[in-house]
Amino acid sequence: MKYLVLFILIFLSSSIKAYAAMQTETVEYKQDNTVLEGYLVYDDSRKDKVPGVLIVHEWTGIGPYVKRRAQEIAALGYVAFCADIYGKGIRPKDTKEAAQQATFYRSDRQLLRERAKAGLAELKKCKFVDVTRTAAIGYCFGGGTVLELARGGADLSGAVSFHGNLDTPHPEDAKNIRAKILVCHGADDPLVPQEQVAAFQNEMRAANCDWQMNIYGNAVHSFTNPDSGNDPSKGLAYNREADMRSWEAMKAFFKEIFIK
Repeated sequence: MKYLVLFILIFLSSSIKAYAAMQTETVEYKQDNTVLEGYLVYDDSRKDKVPGVLIVHEWTGIGPYVKRRAQEIAALGYVAFCADIYGKGIRPKDTKEAAQQATFYRSDRQLLRERAKAGLAELKKCKFVDVTRTAAIGYCFGGGTVLELARGGADLSGAVSFHGNLDTPHPEDAKNIRAKILVCHGADDPLVPQEQVAAFQNEMRAANCDWQMNIYGNAVHSFTNPDSGNDPSKGLAYNREADMRSWEAMKAFFKEIFIK
């Protein structure tokens, strides 16, 4: 019995230390003259540099969901930074405002890429980041954003899209992709129709990219976010199995791309 108690105490002690070492910061930075506000999570007890992961938010902007994902990714042993595409203080309060913001940036892919590049540059400034090993992941609007970042030739080891838009007005730019690509897609996603999926696959083939796509049955848009509800007939809904499987796929992908 005493050994069990000792084990529990040791476990709790190590967990508390690990939690205490995890730091979060709100970071103000710029893209040209626009002030942006990101969210950084890292373990300041580390002695070595680790891979950095850029996270791009959904159409609602930086909020509790992507911040939780950043904390989970940091807990895997990485530095995580949530990029701000919209700008400091611009946080849509409803779907109408979110749609307006997302549409504005999706209509200007060069600006979208520049905002994402500014976030990547800020991530690389963290003293705990190994700048030779970085990845970008995104959810919904953010998934499409990290693919645009890759198409822009960003210096990334990998890019992961979770239920993101796959379309681009510049498919020829895929020739600039330096990163390995992982797309996690819901088989029944009405916002990313099969025509868009086929066009993306052809784009990757034509550019001879290193890419893979995981398609999850019975999953619609936004399948990783519990706040999406549980009614697939609405076009977006949480799917626990797809969420778990795509997260494990991302973890395996990171192990592959971050090997020294």
